[in-house]
Amino acid sequence: MPDIDNLFTAVVLAADRGPADPVAAAAGVRCKSMTPVAGTPMVFRVLDALTASRQVNARILCGPPKSILDQEPALNALIASGQVQWFENQATPSLSALHVLQTLPDETPVLLTTSDHALLNAQMVDYFCSHARQSGCDVVVGVARHETVTGAYPQTRRTVTRLQDGAYCGCNLFAFLTPRARQAAVFWRRVESQRKKPLYLIRVLGLIAVAKYLLGRLSMEEALQRVSRRLGFRAGAVTLPFAEAAIDVDTAADWELVEKIVSNRNNFAAPDIM
Repeated sequence: MPDIDNLFTAVVLAADRGPADPVAAAAGVRCKSMTPVAGTPMVFRVLDALTASRQVNARILCGPPKSILDQEPALNALIASGQVQWFENQATPSLSALHVLQTLPDETPVLLTTSDHALLNAQMVDYFCSHARQSGCDVVVGVARHETVTGAYPQTRRTVTRLQDGAYCGCNLFAFLTPRARQAAVFWRRVESQRKKPLYLIRVLGLIAVAKYLLGRLSMEEALQRVSRRLGFRAGAVTLPFAEAAIDVDTAADWELVEKIVSNRNNFAAPDIM
């Protein structure tokens, strides 16, 4: 376990579209973050997982908007107690992340996740953070193999990136480990603003990499190497062995699945891999 001065500061992105969000609408709550799972709002589940982690020290919540926060006494009380620091969310997830990162010392390792990661637990956090530290990279993303996820939950539908060495699902876990890692947040902002312009991504990643991806000939290692060379920071990935790490709550169907998983959790035995 790292010393207390080198623990991660965890940032939780907790903004959404308010009651117009389909999950919030289905749950009848003011924002998706407050959607209950087994009676506990998702954002509290995420914050509790971070509290229980051996790798995390400070916790920062970015969002929900103050207009919503003022109507959530329990969340307001947690922030008022000083246990969690709150930042107003920005217009987009990347701007919110960049806004918070710019307030932290460059040498502070930062773990970024989202408030809809309702199945997150301390074991996942510790596994990801410890392996991210060992990677020697500036920025690390958490992924799970698609077969790991569908093997446990064949009914779930996840976004899949298919590479030469396998298919991967994102896990909404990102580590910013060095001062150079801040460049990744800036790049994320550029990608987000240009997401409807494929030629921009081709220029950034390189035509060869894009062509190899489309032909199914791009491996995870090569993709990360190309990103690292072109963007000036070393990017890495940690493959998590937990199917639940790749299941966040984007839809009402996801919410229903997560409720079932939590209600049956005593029947699951997470792999003891550390």
